[in-house]
Amino acid sequence: MTPTDVVLESDGVALVVEVPARGLPRVLHWGAGLGPLTPADLRALAQGSSRQTPPGTLDAAWEVSVVPAESDGWTGRPGLQMRDSRGILVPVWEVESLETQRDALAVTARDARSGVELTWRARIGAGGVVWVDAALRNGGATPVEVEWLEATLPVPTSTTHLTTFDGRWTREKRPVTTVVPAGAVARQSRRGRPGHDAPTAGILSVGEPRWGSGALWAVHTAWSSDVTYRTDRVTDAVTVLGAGELLRPGEIVLAAGEEYAAPSTAFVHSAEGLDGMAARVHAFLRARPRHPRAPRPLTLNTWEAVYFDHDPTRLIALAELAASVGIERFVLDDGWFQGRRDDTTSLGDWIVDRTVWPDGLGPLATRVHELGMQFGLWFEPEMVSLDSDLARAHPDWLLHDAPSLQHDPALSWRSQYVLDLAHPGAYAHVRDQISALVADVGIDFIKWDHNRDLVDSRHEGRPGGHAQMTAVYRLFAELTGAHPGLEIESCSSGGARTDLGILEVADRVWASDSNDPVERQDIQRWTGLLLPPELIGAHVGPEASHSSGRVTDLAYRMATSLLGSAGFETDLAALSTDDLAVVRRFAALYRELRPVVHTGTVSHPDLRDPAWRITAFTAPDRAEAVVVVATVRSLEDARPERLRLRGLDPDARYRVRLRDEIGPARSASWITPEWFSAGVIDLPGAVLREVGLQLPALWPAQAFVLHLTRL
Repeated sequence: MTPTDVVLESDGVALVVEVPARGLPRVLHWGAGLGPLTPADLRALAQGSSRQTPPGTLDAAWEVSVVPAESDGWTGRPGLQMRDSRGILVPVWEVESLETQRDALAVTARDARSGVELTWRARIGAGGVVWVDAALRNGGATPVEVEWLEATLPVPTSTTHLTTFDGRWTREKRPVTTVVPAGAVARQSRRGRPGHDAPTAGILSVGEPRWGSGALWAVHTAWSSDVTYRTDRVTDAVTVLGAGELLRPGEIVLAAGEEYAAPSTAFVHSAEGLDGMAARVHAFLRARPRHPRAPRPLTLNTWEAVYFDHDPTRLIALAELAASVGIERFVLDDGWFQGRRDDTTSLGDWIVDRTVWPDGLGPLATRVHELGMQFGLWFEPEMVSLDSDLARAHPDWLLHDAPSLQHDPALSWRSQYVLDLAHPGAYAHVRDQISALVADVGIDFIKWDHNRDLVDSRHEGRPGGHAQMTAVYRLFAELTGAHPGLEIESCSSGGARTDLGILEVADRVWASDSNDPVERQDIQRWTGLLLPPELIGAHVGPEASHSSGRVTDLAYRMATSLLGSAGFETDLAALSTDDLAVVRRFAALYRELRPVVHTGTVSHPDLRDPAWRITAFTAPDRAEAVVVVATVRSLEDARPERLRLRGLDPDARYRVRLRDEIGPARSASWITPEWFSAGVIDLPGAVLREVGLQLPALWPAQAFVLHLTRL
C-alpha cells in the first residue's frame, strides 16, 4: 500500500504512526502533544528519529513495529507468538486496510502463508489515555495456537526507573521501583486473578517517580486474570513498554474462522508525575457512560459486626441503628444462605437458609428500604464448596480435573473450589439463582467476592483461565442489564482484582480486607493511581483492627475512610453514645464533602518526611478543595514542613477551615500553629501554593480534614 503517516492527538497527548509500504506500522512518537504537523514535518520527524540511511544494512531491527518480531531483527521479546502443526509461525504481514479518524486508527494485515489476519487498533480516549487493541483471526485451514499477543509502544530511552507493584493479603499495592532492567524482562501474574502481589502497571519514569512532577510513561492491561508486564531495553533499538494476557500452552487454539481478541491495554503519558497519570485515568473512567453518577452511599457492611452469627432480630435492630446515624446502604455479608454456618460449606447453594431466616430475607430488605437505605447482599458466585448440593449434583462443573480432586486435596483453598462458569449449566445455575434473589428480595447492591486463586484450572481438558474470566465479565453484565439500578462491588480477598477490566462491569472495588487505617492510607493511595476515589470502598473498622491488631482512634479511621467511597465495617451497636454522635457528624460531613472528593482532581503534596500522607481533592472549577492530612508514624522533625497545595486558583482567595466533626487530631503541644488552633484562616491561592501552611506536629496515626472554599 502507499506509505502514509497518521497523527492522533487529543487531551494533550499525541500518537504518531508511520504506515510503510510493506510490513506493520511503527510508532514514531507517543507522548506530549505536538500541535499541527504538515506532511513535510512528518517526513522530517521520521528522518530525525531514524537509525540509519538506506540502503545500509544492519544485523538488527530497522524500526520496531507495533508488533515487534524476531524476523524483523528485533532482539527483545516478540509482541506476538503463534504456532501451528509445523512449529513457530513467522508471519510476513501485508497491510490490507487502514482506517483513520482524528483520535483513532485501525489497521488490518494478513499473512498470506498461514492466512492469519491481524487487526491492530489505537485510539486516544478521554483524559489522553491511549488504548491499544489487537485481534487475530485464523483465515486459513490449519489450526493456529496463540501463545501471546501483547500491546507495546516505544518510550524514550532517557527513562531511568521502572515501577511496578507487589503485596500480600491485607497489604496490597506496595510500589517497587528499580533501575530499568537491561534486556527483555517480563513480570507475570499466574493466579487466575491479578492477585494481591499483582504488577498492576508498568511505569517508566525519568528519575524516581514523584507525585507532582516528572515525566513518565505507563501501561496497564484491562484484564482480571493472568497478565504479563514487559520492558525491553536492548542496546540497538528503542525502549519498549508493554503488557498483555498471559496464556497457558494450548489455551487458545484457533480453528478456521475463529478469532482471539487480546484484552484492551491502556498507555498513559504524564509530564506531571504520578498525579498527572492518575488524573488522566480518572478522567477516562469518569467520562464513561456507565460511570456511577449518583452520590456514593455511606455503607454499613455487617461482616465484622456479626460474622456468621445471623439473627434476624439483631440484624433488623442494627439496620435501624444504622439509619439513625446516617447510613445509606445496608449490606448483609456472608452467612445468609443454606447451611452456611462457617466458611467450609455451601458455596454454590444460593438459597436463603430458612433455619436462620424462617421468613426469608424479605422482612429485612423491606425494613431497610422503609428506613430509606439501599439493601445489599454478599455472594461468591465463582466458587463452590465440595460440601454443597451443587457440587454433589454436578462434580463436572468444577474448574479442575476430577482425578485431581480425588488425589490432591491441596487444590482446595479456604475449603473451596472454583466453579467453571464457562460451562453453560454452571453459568445458568449461578445467574438464575442470583437473579431470582435480586428480583424477589429487592437487592440494590451485590458484594461480589472471590476468595482464592485459580490453581491448575481446566475447562474441557485445556487451561481454563481465559474462558472463566470471559464468562465472569458476561455474568456481571447480564445481571446488571437484567436489573436496572443494580450495582456490584468487586472484592477478591480484598484488593486482588482491582483492574480496569473488572471496572468495565463493576461499580466499585473493595481495596483490601485490611481495616487498619495506617495500612489503608497507602493501599488506597496506590489503588487510586488508576481508580478515582468514588470507585474505592473505604470503610471504618473497629478500634482494634482484625487484620493487624493495631488500635487506632475513631477520628483517624474516619479520616481514612473519607478518602474513598466511605462506610463502616464494625458493630455500631457496640459503640458508646458519644461515639455514635461522632458517627452522625461524620455521616453529615461525608455527604457534604463527597461532591468534591468524588469529582475532583486528586493530588498528593510532596513532603520530605515519609511520615506524612496528604491527599487533596480539588473541584473541577477550583472553587472548593478537601485535604486529608495524616501521619503513619512519628515525625522526623520537631517543627514539621509546610503544606503547599497545588491546583488552586492563584488569583483567588480561599477560606481554609479545619473540619473537626470527626474529633481532634492529637499533636505535640510545642508546635500548634495559630491557624490550626483557630480552626480557620483566609489566604490567597498563590500563598497556599507557594508558601503553604505550617503543619502541626501530629502524633503517629493521627489525621485531620481541611475544607477550602473560594471567597
